[in-house]
Amino acid sequence: MVVQFKVFKKAAPNGKLTIYLGRRDFVDHVSAVDPVDGVLVLDPSYLQGRKVFGQLVCSFRYGREEDEVMGLNFQKDLFLASHQIYPPAADDGEPSKLQERLMKKLGGNSYPFTFKMPEQAPPSVTIQPGRDDEGHPCGVEYYIKIFVGDSEDDRSHKRSTVQLNIRRIQFAPSKAGRQPCTIVRKDFMLSPGELELEATLDKQLYYHNEKIAVNITVRNNSNKTVKKIKAAVQQMVDICLFSGGQYRSTVASVETQEGCPVNPGSALQKVVYLTPTLSSNMDRRGIALDGHLKNIHTNLASTTLLANPESRDMFGMVISYTVKVKLYLGAMGGEVTAELPFVLMHPKPDLRRLMRADSQAQVEAFRSESIGQSVDMD
Repeated sequence: MVVQFKVFKKAAPNGKLTIYLGRRDFVDHVSAVDPVDGVLVLDPSYLQGRKVFGQLVCSFRYGREEDEVMGLNFQKDLFLASHQIYPPAADDGEPSKLQERLMKKLGGNSYPFTFKMPEQAPPSVTIQPGRDDEGHPCGVEYYIKIFVGDSEDDRSHKRSTVQLNIRRIQFAPSKAGRQPCTIVRKDFMLSPGELELEATLDKQLYYHNEKIAVNITVRNNSNKTVKKIKAAVQQMVDICLFSGGQYRSTVASVETQEGCPVNPGSALQKVVYLTPTLSSNMDRRGIALDGHLKNIHTNLASTTLLANPESRDMFGMVISYTVKVKLYLGAMGGEVTAELPFVLMHPKPDLRRLMRADSQAQVEAFRSESIGQSVDMD
């Protein structure tokens, strides 16, 4: 039985440099980040004494490409790591098991490379463009760049340069936080009593495409009347580069008059359900999505987890979510609003099971001399 595992491959236009990666998603564990490791295959006769350099780049675009006029640029490229791959340095360290197996398979002109991603760098995020928007979308993305030159400051030539996008992602924590609950009380001028709104979520951590149950309790001890209830999931995008650069988008909502009006002296308890998904926001400009790669399905952006909320990378975008519950009291009564923050992420995969499966697949693949290759052109 032949078992294949996928290896991502990208070649330079002239075919003299080719890089191989075992994965394109690298996990930010908050306290540490997976190293970016791969293998480079090159043609030594093409180099003619020149060297090969590799760079790990974080590209932050905070404005539309079509609005760049008169030399104005809305993109910052941050070089997070730079490394000479060929000739290899003496202090490069030991290659990983995957690198060893790839080098054994790819021959003598293969060389390992490893980039250490900074802990404070932001996760990959893409801001969904509008239908008529052109050019590269706003957001944070990462890519590996490998090129031929005499020094790492040389200007690279397109025909001898390989560039492959990768993603920095986060998974949900193993332990969820406290169940979100809030009580809002509002009294009214020239009116006795108060109106009380209690809102509770069934848990604090939700996975993408999971239904959110919002428990709403209204106790009306005022002389006002509750005529309508609305609950919505709001996505907040905080662009750290700008003070006040915060944007809110409603990604799911429900409005109901069931059980209304809630008259003075009465109460109401009900549960409403919300499901924030990308499929219901496909045409909405400005929604934050998890970093996008070619042929890899994406979704609404995951909540950003920070080891220290005060130490934000200025070239990042911090994503958060809240459920907002609003009671409508009519034109004269105004509104009563409560907000509940929650976490929306992907579940953490079973690493032990995946490692066992990947290890067995790699062993079988190398025994059978068969590596599944995915040529990616983005």
